[in-house]
Amino acid sequence: MRSGPNLVFAGGPILTMADPSRVEALAVRDDRILQAGALADCRAAAGSDREERDLGGSTLLPGFVDAHIHPLMFGQTSTWLNVGPERAASMEAMVALLAMRAAELPPGEPLRAYGYDLRRLAERRHPLASELDRAAPGRAVSVMHSSGHGGVVSSVALAQAGIDTGTADVPGGEIGRDADGRPNGLLMDAAWDLLSGPDGVKTARHGPNIHLSEPPDTLASHLEAAQRAILGAGITTVLDAQVTRRELETYLSVREAGRLQMRIELFVLSVLLDELLALGLVRPLGDDTLRFAGVKLYADGTLVGRTAWFPDGYASTPEEHGLLYHDPAEFKVLLGRAHSAGLQTGTHALSPAAIGLVLDAIEEAQRRTPRPDARHRIEHCALPTDEEIARMARIGVVPIAQSQHAREYGDGAIAAVGEPLGKRYHPLGLYARAGLRFALSSDAPVAPPAPLQAVQAAVERRTALGTELGGDELRVDAESALRAYTIDAAWSFHRERAVGSLEPGKLADLVIVSADPTRTEATQIATIDVEETWLGGQRVAGHD
Repeated sequence: MRSGPNLVFAGGPILTMADPSRVEALAVRDDRILQAGALADCRAAAGSDREERDLGGSTLLPGFVDAHIHPLMFGQTSTWLNVGPERAASMEAMVALLAMRAAELPPGEPLRAYGYDLRRLAERRHPLASELDRAAPGRAVSVMHSSGHGGVVSSVALAQAGIDTGTADVPGGEIGRDADGRPNGLLMDAAWDLLSGPDGVKTARHGPNIHLSEPPDTLASHLEAAQRAILGAGITTVLDAQVTRRELETYLSVREAGRLQMRIELFVLSVLLDELLALGLVRPLGDDTLRFAGVKLYADGTLVGRTAWFPDGYASTPEEHGLLYHDPAEFKVLLGRAHSAGLQTGTHALSPAAIGLVLDAIEEAQRRTPRPDARHRIEHCALPTDEEIARMARIGVVPIAQSQHAREYGDGAIAAVGEPLGKRYHPLGLYARAGLRFALSSDAPVAPPAPLQAVQAAVERRTALGTELGGDELRVDAESALRAYTIDAAWSFHRERAVGSLEPGKLADLVIVSADPTRTEATQIATIDVEETWLGGQRVAGHD
């Protein structure tokens, strides 16, 4: 806990995300907000033993709250070779990058890369094992898709994992094969279980395996690197949206070493639901730094990787349908067990069919075991219909959206599912007009942890290639987007009484930015600089 004189912040706009929405000053005592209001009142509350901080015209906001992120995966993939569209726009460019990295590595060391998007590759397809073999002969290579829902591995990696013509398809996953039935290197969603080794994390039918093993010290360093980036972006609280033993062990070790600074909420993957229920872990547990919050489930896969579930086929490729992790009856049982035990759930669902499946399960669970204010969440909730949005509002379901995905992958969504559905990708304005309280998040590493970029994307609804995604009814204003990345994000996992707004008694988690996002031209919001980040009344990031 912070000690020393009380603090008073003034001298610039202070946006509270509460009522009143703007105040003249903010007073902090220890790790809590003492007063928000007139400067004279804050000075009086802080007393004579106070230190005053002049904002110098900069803007003070609550620390950002990222409601869906994968910190350890973000830190891990940040150390891998970047083969995103800005660096590899074609297969030949990707092969060249991989070959250069392979030449730098010791013999036998695996090569890992991240970030390709098949819809922004010139060839409009996944790479092949044969291409990775050409880039790095005799070496295990894995190249993860930008969605994190799988990717492609080399022939050596296939052999090391024991994947051959006789390997059975993986429930909840996909093994790509050539015309003769031989694996071609593509492994999507739960098929990455085959890469994690006999002692590694297995997700089975419960989600893509993003939990590749490394030594504990290496994982701790990945987490600390991610933490620096997250705090540097002004984010003080995160919800890790897919926790297994790999993540929890790393959080605990970094915390025990005294190096865990950001606040972390945990959604444990549903493959561990039996263990949670056997332990009686059916309520939130933890403290203001590390807290178990609920359970993560999966309905379908990824839209940009063509594994989101479209039972009638994709508009562009009718023979492709995507996948379901559980059939509807199984999913109802799974979600119902978590609900009846008292747990909050967050279910990954992108397609209209998958979203409808989740809503059916929530409605049945509530009929069987009524729970007021359960706040079950739909993660991503990318393409809901108007009727599904109305259902969400009626039964109190919370959409967890990513406006940055609309910016980065909106053109791919249109290419996959056509218009007008593709242009509704992450329809924030429709949520707002239906009275739905929604959260914004990054889903890092799928998009960078950059809240002001997300705010601009929510206001503009324009893709990185310049495509306008729908009309004004799909947009929100900057203040609504900021609320979705602060107080509404905290509300989405029952933490609105502790973080997300600048109100007396709440934790003094603050961010100072160079301009007021609500009074900045929409096209310039992402250029606003994050100057300082404060957690519990202590400065934890900022310019020296």
